[in-house]
Amino acid sequence: MTDLSAFLKELISLPGLSGHEGPVREVIARTWTPLVDEISTSRLGSLHGLRRGSGPEPRRRILLSAHMDAIGLMVTQVKDGFLRFTQIGGVDPRILPGQQVIVHGRRDLPGVVAQPSERLLPPGNGDKPVAMEYLFVDTGLLPEEVAQLVRVGDLISFAQAPLELSGGTVAGHSLDNRASVTAVTACLDELTKIRHAWDVWAVASVQEEETLGGAFTSPFDIRPDIAVAIDVTFAKGPGVNDYRGYPLGKGLELGWGPNIHPALYKAFKEIADQLDIPYSTEPMPRMSGTDAMGLQVVAEGIPTMVISIPLRYMHTPVELIAMKDVTRVGHLMAEFIARLEPDFIEKIRWDD
Repeated sequence: MTDLSAFLKELISLPGLSGHEGPVREVIARTWTPLVDEISTSRLGSLHGLRRGSGPEPRRRILLSAHMDAIGLMVTQVKDGFLRFTQIGGVDPRILPGQQVIVHGRRDLPGVVAQPSERLLPPGNGDKPVAMEYLFVDTGLLPEEVAQLVRVGDLISFAQAPLELSGGTVAGHSLDNRASVTAVTACLDELTKIRHAWDVWAVASVQEEETLGGAFTSPFDIRPDIAVAIDVTFAKGPGVNDYRGYPLGKGLELGWGPNIHPALYKAFKEIADQLDIPYSTEPMPRMSGTDAMGLQVVAEGIPTMVISIPLRYMHTPVELIAMKDVTRVGHLMAEFIARLEPDFIEKIRWDD
């Protein structure tokens, strides 16, 4: 059985920025291999794990998609030994000054994000947050050494180590969305002990933070009958105490909106009620901001569901989740899969 806490902490100790997911993919593949019958990598870099069902062939297919890519930075200029950079994915420049980072040059270099003194900033900046264009990374090396080791286009990842906090919570970078990869792993673990009729395709998708590349291409390759996007959502905390946030550690979120098939929402809700799994309904009246945006519209269209894990401080190096929410998501998905009948897809309609 997978040690989920140790697995998650290993995942959030790795880089794997959007479009460059290799380091984290290797660890996920190693962990999934004993849990699935086949494992492969798509042409775009997504990891596919197939766990065959026990039903007669041709079997129906369900795809579970959790993106493994992370936000980060990219070098745009090397000047006088200092590195200017831009963002990969959504990065708020307010959280950057003082952050420890790793520059992935000819070799990995530790560095820190720094900002000029106020007197060196443009007039009028005052005590406002410093724009990203004025920030830089300092590796501590001499200019000639930096010029030999770093090139424009090299990646910069956050170096915050995982932190186990009180109450079964974990903090660190890239919990968006490696917490969900861990939930899929928990589901696969449970399925090793449960009989299920459908084939299960577990996908650690690439490029969700930038292009949705994995969400568009993996379902085209796999051609699932239904799909589930697993991601994170905003947990309640400072500044997020109204309807836009959900309680941390008190359950998962079931998406409701145009990216979600009503019959799948109903089915997951009924199982959660039966099993006393705490949940809330998360309104998603527009695009969900998840892999579901791609999954749903591949080929002739795929009935899709979104399940989310509450997370505080999204897109920072100190994102925070509760492990019990992760395991709840894994358990709900495993129970849903175990109850899928061969003719389930024939019974659902959009207006159910």
